[in-house]
Amino acid sequence: MKKLICFDLDGTLTQHRTPLGEENRKLLDALGKKYKLLMVGAGAAERIYAQMGEYSIDIIANYGMQESKIVDGTFTIIRQEQSYPDKEYFLKTAEYLREKYGYTQYKGEGVEFHATGMVTFPLLGTKADIADKLAFDPTRAKRRVMYDEVLRLFPEYVVYIGGSSSFDFAQKQYNKYDAIMAYAKANGYQKDEILFVGDDFGDGGGDSHVRIFGMDYVEIDDYQTVGKKLAFLL
Repeated sequence: MKKLICFDLDGTLTQHRTPLGEENRKLLDALGKKYKLLMVGAGAAERIYAQMGEYSIDIIANYGMQESKIVDGTFTIIRQEQSYPDKEYFLKTAEYLREKYGYTQYKGEGVEFHATGMVTFPLLGTKADIADKLAFDPTRAKRRVMYDEVLRLFPEYVVYIGGSSSFDFAQKQYNKYDAIMAYAKANGYQKDEILFVGDDFGDGGGDSHVRIFGMDYVEIDDYQTVGKKLAFLL
């Protein structure tokens, strides 16, 4: 019997970078009456919490580098691990990739350095319009053309084909599977009691380690139908 249900956010419960809708909020409410719920995301915990409309839930963020809980009704970061990327190398290499693959026009910053040390390379820039991001690479085909070279240029990192138009970089030890298992160990759950719900299980996907290491999961094709996919849990 499952006891811990873990969720990805973007593409699973919401459209990318858009607020949690009322229908899926109600789904979480219903599931929360039977199971412990956990968000496991690529973005920062603060961003996930805000995007969810300040929904009361434990959050693992930045592929395991950050963890938050609601403590006495207040959003609280309880753990934040830190890495220190070579910013000069990231900026120089991102510029090389932009020149080679034709992504020299972008809005905002060309590389995003997160507080934890995780790095995002947004091909359209940090300030790109959400509509442009969503239309850019829905099948990830454009980024897969670059993926092998990005891996070669950043051998010390796990490289994720992240979000709708970017690459995420995390130190090798950070991935959703290991993050969930560390949370499970700390909170008394066994692997067979865990179910992960996500949308990005292909090679290079943010949820790929869940598949690779054999955790039970449900794959979501459309965040608007997640309730139907999870009806068997209610």
